[in-house]
Amino acid sequence: MADGSKKKQIPLRLSEELYDALATWAEDEFRSVNGQIEYLLTDCVRKRRKRKIESTSEEE
Repeated sequence: MADGSKKKQIPLRLSEELYDALATWAEDEFRSVNGQIEYLLTDCVRKRRKRKIESTSEEE
């Protein structure tokens, strides 16, 4: 994402309630809704990768 690679466009359907919650959260953090969704997904993937690395280290 921040590495300069092209971004993939995907259609995304959200409930109105979820969209409103994301829009409020995005506004609080001075991001667009799209930027907030990308930030949250990137953070989740990063944390998941970290957990996988930690669990692999514990198995050794």
